[in-house]
Amino acid sequence: MTDYLASADQALLQRHGLGDFDALWALQLDAVDEPNTGRGGWSSVFRLELEGKGFYLKRQSDYLTRTLHRPFGEPTFAREFRNISRYQKLGIPALQAVFYGERKQAGQHRAILMTRALDEWTDLDQLLAQWPQLPEAQRTDILQACGQLARTLHAAGQVHGCFYPKHIFLRERREGWQAQLIDLEKTRPLLFGKRDRLKDLEPLLRRAGAWSEADVRVLLGAYLAQPVGSAQVATWLQRLVQRRRHKEAR
Repeated sequence: MTDYLASADQALLQRHGLGDFDALWALQLDAVDEPNTGRGGWSSVFRLELEGKGFYLKRQSDYLTRTLHRPFGEPTFAREFRNISRYQKLGIPALQAVFYGERKQAGQHRAILMTRALDEWTDLDQLLAQWPQLPEAQRTDILQACGQLARTLHAAGQVHGCFYPKHIFLRERREGWQAQLIDLEKTRPLLFGKRDRLKDLEPLLRRAGAWSEADVRVLLGAYLAQPVGSAQVATWLQRLVQRRRHKEAR
């Protein structure tokens, strides 16, 4: 597989001698957390700053996933990179890849995935922690941004698979709030219509405990492009509540 290097970041990386796999693999950095181990290998995340721009450099060795299509395994980053590329082609707002490459070196299957840091963005978890203190207009704008993000995702025929507050990042701009997704490893095609859509949305509502029923109606109104008081919004709310109760009872 040919390495991917985003044209917008190519000159910056090359100025710092980081325009290829070997240089990025050899770069000495402190990990942002403990490495993941298992699958017969390891995977770790590092923070990198170049000329005031932030990046996350993820490296893994023999950290493989096996599927029917790839029975001998491939790095878990490979699927994540494919999904990042798919989201970009489909116009779904999500994190952006800067570099991807993999090698079989020293008896190991190594992979690197580098993405732009979302330093100007805040994950929904942080916003939920201060939800009661946020102005009502701001809360409404955030809910609508989340609903529109889910609408764009599902209209493009994709299911995120981990549609949780910690994976939704938002920022406020003059024209309103913007939202995008991270952690695309579990993304898959939307195959089962409304059932898939409900299944994707329910974990978000279950984890967003700060939201009232009125808040959820605002989100669903944006998601369905329907008035908040519409019968369609009421039906979806009822189905989501039923699914949530079923999950919590298990």
